[in-house]
Amino acid sequence: MRKLLIICAALCCLSVSAASNKKKAKKEVAPVVKVDTISARDFSYLFGKAYTTGLKMMLVQRMGVDTTYMADFVQGFDAAQLTEADKRMKARLAGMEIREQVDKQILPQVSKQLNDSVTILTPELFVAGFRAAVSGENDILPISMDSTQAVVNKQMKYYQTERMERQYGANRRAGEDFLKENAKKKDVVTTASGLQYKVLVKGEGEVPTATQRVKVNYEGHLVDGTEFDSSYKRGEPTTFACNQVIKGWTEALTMMPVGSKWEVYIPQELAYGEQDRGTIKPFSALIFTVELLGIEK
Repeated sequence: MRKLLIICAALCCLSVSAASNKKKAKKEVAPVVKVDTISARDFSYLFGKAYTTGLKMMLVQRMGVDTTYMADFVQGFDAAQLTEADKRMKARLAGMEIREQVDKQILPQVSKQLNDSVTILTPELFVAGFRAAVSGENDILPISMDSTQAVVNKQMKYYQTERMERQYGANRRAGEDFLKENAKKKDVVTTASGLQYKVLVKGEGEVPTATQRVKVNYEGHLVDGTEFDSSYKRGEPTTFACNQVIKGWTEALTMMPVGSKWEVYIPQELAYGEQDRGTIKPFSALIFTVELLGIEK
């Protein structure tokens, strides 16, 4: 009996072991578990729907599409290729879009660029010229495009110069009057370029070249006394290359020995000219007190 029990136990162990091995074998060849919540077909469809989020807003805001006609949009979307009628309509729509840009953006911007207060351009003639150039028909001033560009550029420069002179010509005249009287003062030197300077402290050091970097302290004023900059007030000198500043500064620095302190009077054409620099308005002559502390080696 004891032998029989031992044999039965052994057979059970073999059975369990065989079953365990069989399970492992099945687990290794089991099919991939499906983790999708929907079929791939349904996912494709819903993804297409989701991708249209914001489409109508874009069509309205960027392309000017009236959403009442979304059926026509879908017809275009479904079209395999444009028919001749479609191509003509596409060109027509492009023309309408460009015309809207001309009326609402281009004309106002160009008019403002030419003149802030007076309307120079005649919109009807601008549109007529635009149309003639595109269509090649009804050109009332038949000259080449190169000649057209040259005339337009020259006239734009004239209008812009006229506008600048009207707005800031007083600055030019004030600077010219100041420099004319200043040139009469004792110890004021005027160079061939029109730059003026007066030596306050005579230095004995090296004179920098245009490409060398220098360390300076300075303060700047307009001819009416308005201060616009000061390294003294910032509490530290400034370092830069002599040829990286306005022309008047470059000329003065390349004449100054280290240790010098000058008062420099700069005509507008050697300063910022017609640039608007905030406090420094176009055509402003400038006055600087400049102290050359050293040359960086």
